[in-house]
Parts: sequence; structure tokens; C-alpha cells
Amino acid sequence: MRDPVTTVTGITYERESIEKWLSKSSGGTATCPVTNQPLPRASGLTPNRTLLRLIQAWCVSNSENGVDRIPTPKSPLDRVRVLKLVKELAAEHSIAKAMKELEELAKENERNRTCMVEAGVANAMIGVIIKCFKQSSTACLDEALRILHSTWSPTTELKDLVKENYCFIDSLAWVLQFRMGYDGIESKTRVLAIMKNVMEIANVSLFERLKLDLFKSLLKILRDTRMSQQGIKSALLVLIDACPWGRNRLKMVEAGVVFDLVELELGKPEKRVSELAFNLLAQLCSCADGRAQLLRHAGGIAMVAKRTLRVSSAVDDKALQVFTLVSKYSATAEVVSEMLRVGAVSKLCMVLQADCPAYLKRKAQAILRLHSKVWNNSPCIQVYLLTRYPR
Repeated sequence: MRDPVTTVTGITYERESIEKWLSKSSGGTATCPVTNQPLPRASGLTPNRTLLRLIQAWCVSNSENGVDRIPTPKSPLDRVRVLKLVKELAAEHSIAKAMKELEELAKENERNRTCMVEAGVANAMIGVIIKCFKQSSTACLDEALRILHSTWSPTTELKDLVKENYCFIDSLAWVLQFRMGYDGIESKTRVLAIMKNVMEIANVSLFERLKLDLFKSLLKILRDTRMSQQGIKSALLVLIDACPWGRNRLKMVEAGVVFDLVELELGKPEKRVSELAFNLLAQLCSCADGRAQLLRHAGGIAMVAKRTLRVSSAVDDKALQVFTLVSKYSATAEVVSEMLRVGAVSKLCMVLQADCPAYLKRKAQAILRLHSKVWNNSPCIQVYLLTRYPR
């Protein structure tokens, strides 16, 4: 033990362990792990200073064996101290010092972060970020992002603040345009994680009022080869969440999302990134402009064909959805010929022969039937149909 505390049941535990136990209990009451007696989560944990002194004395007597002395633990962070620091954020002369102290407290342990959540620190950080945006200032911005990211918890108060906060979304989009510490990669990854959290609790009205500049900022993330896979996944999740609402699909196409998704997949990213990319691509191809942008890319159809049967069944599903939409609504003679030329038709035949779910085989069959007259002279079509479905 490094910080022994005694519960109301008289049993001593390591503070971090018993607090973790209490936090996971359902309702307002847990049970003592030793006595099985009720242990209210709101009950105080009394420091066992006698046991701590004995532990420290034992460490000192065994120092020759490489045992380090356990330092006297700090007093637990209390809500009053946190609220005092939040209040100091309002004054220009004290904001930098308060932000630094809040960041250090958040880094220390989970107990501090929980206390900060309960005191509404995340709400205060949103106010700091919006203030930086309005003043076009980056002072304390990186610290505010780090604190917000580490103390984010979808409390009722935070949901009410964020769900229709258009200015906060604008401020996050603004942050993505800056290059801060570590050449901006760490900060942008953090912003994307926050933006993903915001999208999970946002109202429909917020989704419908997203601006074109936000989608352009997210596209820069997809194009940045230095960006981590986690950052790319967060950007894709934001785009997926926003895609169905209002005119967002058209805004994304206008920003060039389809083109960049093709370029992203040509780089053969990790499995989860591909699944998200194809999910978004299938949604964008449900509109004519999205399909047109896919077909304008010289490697669009070829990329979809190449990634089919190479990543996962989720990618296969969305790839066949893309082929279905293109074959039904954008199948000019040139497009149909290109599908044959770049191997899309061959891949559809492979789906019929591969160990795929039945619904994928049905999708592939439906696509092949759409243009069977044109594709009938293809060697792969003839061999497959003659052997599998004799006339």
C-alpha cells in the first residue's frame, strides 16, 4: 500500500483500489470486499496514518535490499480547490497559472480527474476554447484541449452545453487549421477525439448547420501522411456521423471527400480505417455527385475492386453497395466497360465462388445480371456461368 485508507466497515485498503471499486458499483451503494457489508460510495475514506508509518519504516529498514521509501501521499483533491481554480480562469492575470495547475492535477490520477468532472472543469475548458477562437489567440489553447480531453464525461450539464453549441464546433474546426506543439499532430488528434465525442451527443440541428470549412479541415487530416491512424479514424467517424443530415453529403462531395477516400484506400491503411472509409464512401455514392466524383478518379472503380475480398466482410458489403449504386444509376457504356477492364467484373465472379455470406453473393449476382449482355463476352463470366449455371 502507498496510501492506506480505512472504510466505515473498519477495513483498510489501498486508496486507488477501493475508490476504483466504489466507482464501479451500481446505484449509490457498494459492498465491502472483505465483510460484504453495505459501503456507501459517499462515505469518507479515513487515511490510516499508523499503517502508513509502519510501511514507511519497513521500507527504510529494507533500503539495502533495493526497497524505496514510500512518500507521504498528498491530500485528496477536493471540489472547493477545483472550483477556486475554475473561478480564476475568468481573470487574465491568473488564467495561465490556473490552467497549468489544472493540467497538473488532471495528469496525477483518475481520482483527480473524477473530481474535476464533478466540478464542471470540462465546461470551463469549452469556454476557454471558444474565447481563444473569438479572440484568434492560441494562449492556453493547447492546455485547454488537453484538460478537456482528459476530463470529458457526458454529464447532463455537458450535454446541455454542447448539443447545440455551433460556436464550439466552429472553434474546433478553427483549431484544426493551426500548427501547435509537436507540429500540430498531437493537438489535432486530440481535437478530433473531442469532436467525435461532441458528435455522439449533438442535436440534429447542430449536424444540419455544419459548415463546408469543417469538412475541408477534416480532409486535410486525411491527406496528412504524418497523422496517426487514431486521428484518421476519429476524422472518419465525425464524417460518418455528419453524413446523413441536411446537405452534409453534398458539402462533403464539394469538399472532395470521395476523391480523398480513394487516395486513402490506395495507400492500404489498416483494417478499421478501411471499414470506416468504405462506410462513408457508400453513403456518398448514394447521391449522383458522389458517384460522379468516384468515376472521375482514374483509380476509383479499380480501387473498390482491388479492396474487395482483401480486408473484411464489412468492406466487402460496402464495396458491393458502391458497385450496385454505380451499376444502377451511373452505368454509361464507358463505366460498364471500365468495370470489366479494371477487374471489377472478375471480382464480382470471385465473390460468388468465395466463402462469403449468402447476402453478399446475392448482391454480386444482382450486379452481374444488370449488364450481363455487355459482360457476357468476358472470359471470366463465360467460364463461371457455364460451369455453375448451365444454360
